[in-house]
Amino acid sequence: MALPWKTLDRFTTDNETLELRQRGERDFIITIGSQVLMNSMAQRSEMALGTLGCKGLENHPAPRVLVGGLGMGCTLRAVLDALPATAEVVVAELSEQMVTWCKGPLASLTHGAVSDPRVTVVLGDVARLISKTAREKNTPGFDAMILDLYRGPHPKTDKVNDPFYGSRAIANAHKALRPGGTLAVWGETYDEAFSKRMTQGGFATTCERPGKGGYRHAVFLGKKKG
Repeated sequence: MALPWKTLDRFTTDNETLELRQRGERDFIITIGSQVLMNSMAQRSEMALGTLGCKGLENHPAPRVLVGGLGMGCTLRAVLDALPATAEVVVAELSEQMVTWCKGPLASLTHGAVSDPRVTVVLGDVARLISKTAREKNTPGFDAMILDLYRGPHPKTDKVNDPFYGSRAIANAHKALRPGGTLAVWGETYDEAFSKRMTQGGFATTCERPGKGGYRHAVFLGKKKG
């Protein structure tokens, strides 16, 4: 018989309640209303996102990487494992409570990824941070940008104005990346229109589907020339 879920904490934002629940030592879920938002036992594509997005940076003298969306910290853990000790990793997260959870009950899942000395957490909208980086000449760019956001691109995405997956956002991402940099985006499933927008935005674009058989999420990868 499966163990019952225990609610560890909850908070409300934008009229929606998020809960952190646990059963056993490493089995966690985060729910939003009646829907499961994240599951610690199903992080395969998130880990692949971090690894693939940082591919080639292991020998970089001082790579600078942006992670958009902290979640349970599993993508961040994969990013850190792929980077050298000289790396700088900026994590943009809207919710301070998510950071608290990752430093507290969820820390054992990622060996304390959020507390790694290479990591700086910025509370705020990752789209605004990317736009600021693209716009301001004195703001250093990134060698990789990893977007691990809820749901990801999908057929109903606004093709121009979506703050993360529209053509304007893709143009900002391209400007915010250093030459040869990578934009890596998690998706619930493959979205051909988004892949085409990335290509039209100047990226050499591919898509990976981690795992074998069954339902597989998508990892969109865009390489900036350089």
